[in-house]
Amino acid sequence: MREAIHNLEASKIREVANAGMGRDDVLAFWFGESDEVTPEVVRQAAIESLQRGETFYAHNLGLPELREAIARYTSALHPAVEASRIAVTSGGVSALMLAVQALVDAGDEVVAVTPVWPNLTAQPAIMGAHVRTLPLVPVNGQWTLDLQALRAAVTSKTRLLIVNAPNNPTGWTMSRDEQQAVLDHCRQTGTWILADEVYERLYFEPTPNACAPSFLDISKPDDRLVVTHSFSKSFLMTGWRLGWLVLPPSMVEGIGKLIEFNTSCASVFTQRAAIAAIEHTAEITPRVVAHLKQCRDTLVPLLAALPGVQVAPAKGGMYAFFRLEGFGDSLEVAKRLVAEAGLGLAPGNAFAPEAQGWLRWCFASKDPQRLVKGVERLRDWLARQK
Repeated sequence: MREAIHNLEASKIREVANAGMGRDDVLAFWFGESDEVTPEVVRQAAIESLQRGETFYAHNLGLPELREAIARYTSALHPAVEASRIAVTSGGVSALMLAVQALVDAGDEVVAVTPVWPNLTAQPAIMGAHVRTLPLVPVNGQWTLDLQALRAAVTSKTRLLIVNAPNNPTGWTMSRDEQQAVLDHCRQTGTWILADEVYERLYFEPTPNACAPSFLDISKPDDRLVVTHSFSKSFLMTGWRLGWLVLPPSMVEGIGKLIEFNTSCASVFTQRAAIAAIEHTAEITPRVVAHLKQCRDTLVPLLAALPGVQVAPAKGGMYAFFRLEGFGDSLEVAKRLVAEAGLGLAPGNAFAPEAQGWLRWCFASKDPQRLVKGVERLRDWLARQK
C-alpha cells in the first residue's frame, strides 16, 4: 500500500459515532445531516425512473437534462453559467476528489483554510501533495479569516487553495470583499482555487438571492476556479450521493475522463430525483433554511447560557461550533459525552489541531426539542464534572 494511504488518519467523527451507534439512549448530533427524510416529490421521481427501467449507464458528465437544470438553478443565483461547464458527480465528496485529481501532482503545495471537514485536507494528501493549513482565528466564538496571513501563505509555489465557506464546522462565511481579495491574489500567484460551496443556500443573513457570497459572483469562466456543490444539504439528499462541479471550459473534457475512471457516471434514477429537486427548489430549500434557522436560534442561546461555553451563532451551515473551557482532548470529551451523558457530538480536533477543545453540534433536527434535551444532558454532565 502507498505510504500516503497508510498514513491517512481515521475519522475521529466516525470513532465517536461507532462508540454510540446502536444505543437507543444516545441523542446523536455527530454527522452533518438532517434527520428529516428526502421530500416525497424527489423520492417519487426516483421511483418512477426505476419503474421505467432506467437502470443503465448515463453520460460521464451527467444527463443533459440535469446539467441544463443545474445551469438554470446556478444562473438564478449567480451570473449565468453554461450547462457545458457543469459536471454531475456521485456526491460532493467525489466532486472534490475529482477536482484534486485533476489539479494536484505529487509534491505540489496545497494550502487549506482550516478548521475544515477532514476530507478536504486528506484528498490532496492522497495525491502526494504537501498540505499546509491556514487557520481561521476565533474571536469571541466567531471564526475569522486573516487576509494578511493568507497572502503570505499562498505564493507562486502554491498549486491549489482550498476554501470551504460557509464552513463546516465553524459556520464562518466569506464576505464579498474577502472573496475578491483572495481571487485577486490567486490570479497574481497563478494559484487554483477549489471552492467548496455546498452550504451556500444554508445561509441565515438577509441577501437578495437567499444565498451566501460565491466566487461565481465575481469570477470569469476561464479563471483558475473550481466550485463544488452537492444535493445533500439544501435538498435533504445526503444518502443519494449526488453532486456537481462548475468548471472552466478547458477542464470539462478531462473531468469527464476522470469520472469514467472513478465511477463511470451517476445513476440515472438519482439524477431524475435531482431534476425534481431543482424543479421544486422553491418549495423545498426555503423551508429547510427556515427550519435550520429555528434550530440554530433554539440551540445557540441555550449553549451560550452554560458556564464555560464559548459559542457564536453561525451565519451559514448547520452547525454550532463551541468551546468547552477547562477541557482538553476533544476526542476524549466527545467519547465521554457518549458514554456518560448519552450525547453524540463531533470532536473539534477532527477538523484541525487548532480546534482542540471545541465540539461540533449538528443542529439539523426535525424536532428542535431534541436540541433542548441535548443541552440539558450537556448541562447535567458539566455539573457532575465539578
